[in-house]
This record gives sequence, structure tokens and C-alpha cells, in this order.
Amino acid sequence: MSATNPQPGPYDPNQYGTPQPPGQPPQYPAGAGYPAAPPVYPGATGMPMQQSNGMGTAALVCGIIGLVCGITYFLWVFAVILGILAIIFGAVGKGKASRGEAGNGGSATAGLVCGIVGMVVPAIYLMALDAALDSIF
Repeated sequence: MSATNPQPGPYDPNQYGTPQPPGQPPQYPAGAGYPAAPPVYPGATGMPMQQSNGMGTAALVCGIIGLVCGITYFLWVFAVILGILAIIFGAVGKGKASRGEAGNGGSATAGLVCGIVGMVVPAIYLMALDAALDSIF
């Protein structure tokens, strides 16, 4: 009988090197690792700062909540307070967006509009209530 060498299967133990004794870090072949970082040219800066407009976002949140409070008649005090805040935050956010310091001028505009409408709706309710009470008494 002749001895035949077995065909290597999908896992060849010699492919990965010899096993390391426990407790020692693994040894990798030379040349393995991460590639070198690209060179930094003189005058090159890092990534530019990301534009953010927290005032525009705050105006939008205050405007939407103020609008919802304005539609519900008994929360008109909150609607007026949140409407004033939305108008202030929206104006500051629109100013930052026009100077190029912020990128989302649309949300500042939307917050400004929602704040104005949130303040006008309770005023209309109060005028209608006053007119109704004058006609009765």
C-alpha cells in the first residue's frame, strides 16, 4: 500500500503560522498593519466647523408648542409666552443665517411665523369673547 498525503481542506493550520503560547501577544507578519497617514501640507486646516442654528430650532419648537397652546383656548397664557420666545429666537436665528453663521434659516423663519400666529390666535379668541359678552350684557 502506498501512503498518500491528505488533501488540505478549507482550513490549513500552517496558513496562519504557529500557534502562540497562552499569555503572549500574537505575532503578525512584517508589513501587516494600517497604511501610513497622508502628509499634511503647510497651511492646510482641519475640517471646517459644522454650522448649527440652535436658535432656529428653539424658535421652531417654541412656535409649534405656542401655536398648539394658542389653539386650545384655556392655555392662552402659555401661547403668549412661548410666542414671544419664538419671535425672539426666530429673529436671532434668521440673523445668524443671513450672516452665514448658521445653515437652517428656514426653521428660524417657520418658528417666527408659528410664534406670531400662536400669539394672534388667542388675541382673536379674547376679542370674540369680549364681543360676545358685550352683546349679551
